[in-house]
Amino acid sequence: MADRITVIGWDGTPLTEAAAAALAAATLVAGAPYQLKALPVPAAAERIALGSIQLAARRIAEHRGAAVVIAEGDPGFFGVVRTLRRPEYGLELEVLPAVSSVAAAFARAGMPWEDAQVASAHGGRLRRAANLCRAHPKVAVLTAPGAGPAELALMLRGVHRTFVVCEALGTPDEDVTVLTSDRVADHIWRDPSVVLVIGGSSAGGPGGGPANGAAGEAAGWLAGRPVGYPGPDRGWALPTETYTGTGRTPAPPGAPADPGAPGASDTLPAHVRALVLARLGARPGDLVWTVGAGSGALAVDAARFGAAVVAVEADRSACARLAVNARRYGVEVEIVHGRGPDVLGELPEPDAAVVETGGPEAVRAVLSRRPERIVAVARTLAEAEEVRRVIAGAGYRADGALLQSAPLLPPAGAAADGPGLRLGMGDPGTFLLWGAQKP
Repeated sequence: MADRITVIGWDGTPLTEAAAAALAAATLVAGAPYQLKALPVPAAAERIALGSIQLAARRIAEHRGAAVVIAEGDPGFFGVVRTLRRPEYGLELEVLPAVSSVAAAFARAGMPWEDAQVASAHGGRLRRAANLCRAHPKVAVLTAPGAGPAELALMLRGVHRTFVVCEALGTPDEDVTVLTSDRVADHIWRDPSVVLVIGGSSAGGPGGGPANGAAGEAAGWLAGRPVGYPGPDRGWALPTETYTGTGRTPAPPGAPADPGAPGASDTLPAHVRALVLARLGARPGDLVWTVGAGSGALAVDAARFGAAVVAVEADRSACARLAVNARRYGVEVEIVHGRGPDVLGELPEPDAAVVETGGPEAVRAVLSRRPERIVAVARTLAEAEEVRRVIAGAGYRADGALLQSAPLLPPAGAAADGPGLRLGMGDPGTFLLWGAQKP
């Protein structure tokens, strides 16, 4: 293997003394063509234009001498260090970082970024990066050929965001452009670039960050938003009474559901929502549909875990309450007014979906879009059996349960902490069906 491997991060500024010395002593130098041209590479050194990092790593492992790899910015941040450190290459590295391209992009925009999400669109992850932009008000995306600003904007069609497109950072051709997302696809952009995607209802706090809610609670001491971080209100499913308003009346057992009927709360009990969330397994980068979302308790619960959420609801007043609940908890939920089967064809591809109302017809329409996981609520045992058949018939592993609960109450006329708990009136139960794609 090479006697010494130095990875130099370069942001366009003069090299440090250590980096310059390593480059001057190199007998093999790997980097992008423009880097090999711009930096003082020794005339006798072997040059490798970085295309496939894996191929370069194998050549470096065979080289006898001092090897240098030149990378953009901080090579340990979505950079070459991860690949070069794979055990099969057996390389020991010295890393000399520069300012990361993400830090430089936010500096050009004059914005703080400890509250930002950072995603890479490399390796076919453009859709997941777009979903992250749907769910969060401040995202930096490292683009790739075929997964650049224009393609990202097309993925976000209908979602209003501001794009700060930073091209060729640290080079004489550096350019920073600010556009609304609907105009980004009209331009031809250079690779590589960093795109800052800013906006959404929760982006109103100081410095462009969330004013409240989960990310707002983290801002100031915790970078980004960890996977599965539900914010200051702990728990997988918030208590029903914490959500604003009431909506459709769930049909009683034995009666058909009426998705437009006003009345009592349409919110699933917290213990039911907790199981739904567990079966969905939603995470950052996922897109979740909630069909027949009502006032949005389940949609907000899923969004609090970092997933992008599209909520479909036929009742306009419930849509308004859903928007209030999303703002209250500082999460992004895209609200689509309409009946599930009628509007699903226009929605982006889901990773997971919940059918809260709509029965077998809505379940069948959702399954035609092939989400990885689905959960459906049924109102009767007969409906549950029909939904199970629909899920299994679509080639999914199907399962389900009837969930019932009853509160524990203190003894009548006694202190709340006295002995003799009694069982309160139980709920009639909720049929849940779920399915996952077979391997």
